[in-house]
Amino acid sequence: MTGSATIYHNPRCNTSRTALKLIEEAGVVPHVIRYLDTPPTEDELRTLLANAGLEPRQAIRTRESIYKELGLANADADALIAAMIEHPILIERPIVVTEKGTVLARPADKVHTVL
Repeated sequence: MTGSATIYHNPRCNTSRTALKLIEEAGVVPHVIRYLDTPPTEDELRTLLANAGLEPRQAIRTRESIYKELGLANADADALIAAMIEHPILIERPIVVTEKGTVLARPADKVHTVL
C-alpha cells in the first residue's frame, strides 16, 4: 500500500508500537504524533472520535489513576472530552487516520481496516 497515515502514538504502549509496525510493514511512512507531548485540541479530538464512530466513553482509558481521581465514571461526554484534553494520558491509543478512515486500533490488527 502507498498513501499516508497519521498515528496518535504512545511509544511506551505495546499496542501502539505494534500498530505503528503494521503501518510501516504495509509500506506506509506514517506521520507520528506523540499525543502525550502534542495533544490534540478539543476540535481535533472531537473530529477524530466522530470520524472513528466513537463516543468519548469508548475512547477513554478508565484504568488510569487520573480517571478515578477526577470521578469520571458518571461524567457526560463534554466532561470526558475536557478531561482527555487536560490529561491526554486518558486518550485511548493508538488512533490511526488514513484516506480510508479513522480507527482506534485496539487490538492493533484493526489498523488493517484503514490501510
